[in-house]
Amino acid sequence: MTAHSRVRGNADAIAPVVATALPRRGVGLDEFRWSPDGFWGERQSTNRDATFAHCVAWMDRVGWLENFDRVARGEVTEAHAGWEFSDSEIYKLLEGMAWEMAREPSDALAATYADLVARVAAAQDADGYLCTAFGHPGLPERYSDLEMGHELYNVGHLLQAAVARVRSHGEDPLVHVARRAADHVCREFGADARQGLCGHPEIEVGLAEFGRAVGEPRYIEQARLFIERRGHGTLAVRPLLSADYFQDDIPVSQADVLRGHAVRALYLSAGAADVAVETGDDELLETLRRQWSRTVERRTYLTGGMGSRHQDEGFGADWELPPDRAYCETCAGVASTMFAWRLYLATGQAQYADLIERTLFNVIATSPSAEGTSFFYSNPLQVREEAPAAVANEVNMRAEGGVRAPWFDVSCCPTNVSRTMASLAAYAASIEGDTVALLQYGASTVVAPLASGVLKLRVQTAYPSDGAIRVVVDEAPDAEVTVRLRVPAWSRASGTAPGGEPESLARGWWDVTRVWSPGDAVLLELDTAPRVTWPDPRIDAQRGTVAIERGPLVLCAESHDLPEGVELDDVVVALDGSLAADADGATVSAVARPVSGASGAVAYAREPYEPLAETPLTLPLVPYFRWAERGPSAMRVFLRAEGSR
Repeated sequence: MTAHSRVRGNADAIAPVVATALPRRGVGLDEFRWSPDGFWGERQSTNRDATFAHCVAWMDRVGWLENFDRVARGEVTEAHAGWEFSDSEIYKLLEGMAWEMAREPSDALAATYADLVARVAAAQDADGYLCTAFGHPGLPERYSDLEMGHELYNVGHLLQAAVARVRSHGEDPLVHVARRAADHVCREFGADARQGLCGHPEIEVGLAEFGRAVGEPRYIEQARLFIERRGHGTLAVRPLLSADYFQDDIPVSQADVLRGHAVRALYLSAGAADVAVETGDDELLETLRRQWSRTVERRTYLTGGMGSRHQDEGFGADWELPPDRAYCETCAGVASTMFAWRLYLATGQAQYADLIERTLFNVIATSPSAEGTSFFYSNPLQVREEAPAAVANEVNMRAEGGVRAPWFDVSCCPTNVSRTMASLAAYAASIEGDTVALLQYGASTVVAPLASGVLKLRVQTAYPSDGAIRVVVDEAPDAEVTVRLRVPAWSRASGTAPGGEPESLARGWWDVTRVWSPGDAVLLELDTAPRVTWPDPRIDAQRGTVAIERGPLVLCAESHDLPEGVELDDVVVALDGSLAADADGATVSAVARPVSGASGAVAYAREPYEPLAETPLTLPLVPYFRWAERGPSAMRVFLRAEGSR
């Protein structure tokens, strides 16, 4: 999942093949570490201590693991447990475990990992085919439903799991399974073979990453073939869907924006970015950058969430961003991070790291509960009524947002969050020549091997609660090297270099180049005061409202904090400078301004609605990632505003 990053594991580990076209790489898991008591360190610990076991227990309980055992035993499948893509959840979990064992070795986790790999390997056919929903007694024939069968999608996630293992450990049984599966795909779908493609992109990014990791160009070429085949109307369109649902309406190289099913579109874009870099296709890379720009500018929510339509879990048209019907699937947040990361590595531009930060704090961190055992599937920006509580010991239907549930009928998000949390260090910093760039902030350490020697940095900060980021040098080469710090687009900032005076910084990058000595420190100060954010007036569903942000965090109002008898829809916030910081949230002056309603049976009237008596109040705002932690509630990110345009 983390392209062009590396982890130095044991002495037998295979070094990844990094494209020479890329001048920078992400840090390896042994080169960066979040502090255990920091924002991300705490969440990684929860992921290790609670989420992995939670996911394994549920997958065992609902029969997804038994699917593999039954195939291995050669039994007839009378009822396949779960959807056709349930295999992929085991693979995503294995990926997360592989990253986690490199970050924090664990005998117990290693034993669980080995058991899961053995069960997966036992179900693989002699020719490398691996799937529990097709191709075996009692099941449909292989590749008989490329539109919705997810066979290649599942293999893509298997390959990404193997990438995590080969980069963090080296060859093992999972990597062997992945090689055989990738070889099978190349035989079945090569240039002179079956001319098909998968309805759900993922095989593309899996093949490209795995090919790079093990030095096998055939896999990268097969990824290129799959991308080239898409967009020609090959896949049969089912009722209530369309070709753009599969991104099969326009070739990737000709599209100008992401459309259709959001996760599909973003996985495809990540794979296309890998292929563009590996093959030197600068034209394709520039096309993907244009698609990203328009998508982020016009089809992405303030939180970084993507997908405004529930029917097809998809993007809407430009400016179609209703807060209460926002889908913003958690998996789309993961996929968006994957795509933006690849564009950053290819270009070095700060805007991609900016979006990753926004998405990590306001989508990825929002999904799991503090305990790491329940999750949001979708992430709306407004919930009008308190949702019913999740059922603790039963499978919940795919939640539309409003309550975190322990498991879903479609539980793609828990495992996606888990693998992202485990590999989070890979997005935090990069190395480019003798430059170390800090991309994501939090208490952490960096040990960067440069050509001139090792540069060891210690980041001291309470970010995101506080914008002061102090970077201390603990070890440095006897040569000039550069410490590069990202200045987020949302912030005014100042920086102080060793022995210097504070200076104002432009948004983007702040480079400090010198011969460093142990004890030298730079101080980056970001303005994390609460601020008002206005939606573009072309977003009809948000007109007349504002949002409040603090640092990288989007804030929201919850019904828990309103006086009795006051509804969130009645609240109007003042824009007179009344914003004040409150712990890591904020408060804002507001009034409850209900209106006189019509007595008829429709929601319209022949005369303007008149406001009733106002109730002044101070409205607490909490970070969006924490909403619903106190139980089900109504919630709004965008609030009605005085003097709104």
